[in-house]
Amino acid sequence: MSEISAKGLEKYRKLLKLGEGTYGVVYKAIDLETEEFVALKKIRIDDEEEGIPSTAVREIALLKEIRHPNVVELSNVIFHHSQLYLVFPFLQNDLKKHLDANKRRLSLDTIKSYIHQLLLGLEHCHRNRILHRDLKPQNILVSKDGELKLADFGLARTYTLPNRTWTHEVITLWYRPPEILLGCKVYGMEVDIWSLGCIFAELCNGNPLFHGDSQICQIMHIFKILGTPNNATWNSVSSLKDFQVHFPKWKSQKFDQIVSNLCDLGRDLLSRMLVLNPYERISAKQALSHPYFHDLDQPTNTLHLQNVI
Repeated sequence: MSEISAKGLEKYRKLLKLGEGTYGVVYKAIDLETEEFVALKKIRIDDEEEGIPSTAVREIALLKEIRHPNVVELSNVIFHHSQLYLVFPFLQNDLKKHLDANKRRLSLDTIKSYIHQLLLGLEHCHRNRILHRDLKPQNILVSKDGELKLADFGLARTYTLPNRTWTHEVITLWYRPPEILLGCKVYGMEVDIWSLGCIFAELCNGNPLFHGDSQICQIMHIFKILGTPNNATWNSVSSLKDFQVHFPKWKSQKFDQIVSNLCDLGRDLLSRMLVLNPYERISAKQALSHPYFHDLDQPTNTLHLQNVI
């Protein structure tokens, strides 16, 4: 991957705008030299005194450290006319669009392949001490061959020990873990595992598992399904800033009710990911060794998957 350059934009021709967010616009473009499609992420720099946005600087720095088949590759970085462009290989769909396009639920083999790939990419990030902090279907890209890639590392951070305090304004609400919802500012790689567990359940059910419209509504959704914690089930949970002793006391549902179409081994893995107490959640490395994946002896992208175009 090249360093930031003032040259190079002329080799790309924009074809259409794919989307627009807080920090810029993403275009589908063609590389005029290779004739391959790419995704151009244009990051607007409005204030010269502020310089390049910190989110873009972090995304560039982290993606330069990560090389893995299940993590999006940063191909090039171009600075042109006060605009910063990040260049990525073009993938037609994100996982949200893919789920919307498949009105029926995904096959169980496809779900297993997808979760395995996401765990491979996440384990690589965690092994390199990187927290993603915004895992959701919109931030997962899907190739036409059924290969998944973690993307959008704008909120990612490097995890170090001793751990520092973090902002709780991370992770899209439906995929935000209970410790952050309750005000915890010291957290680690287990927050990504929770988000991936939410995605796992969504792949099985066809809809988000927890879908609140506010922080308090979200935590109530979680407790209604997984039970209201106490200090016996989650040590010192009552000391968290936003925990209320007057929360309704719900009992946890069984996982065969939560994801009825998943096999016993799959439900066991999911139950180890969606643990309220973050210190008891399974790690990505441990999850990859779970018996749920023992019959997955082929490369994930060669399995017979559903159409992802």
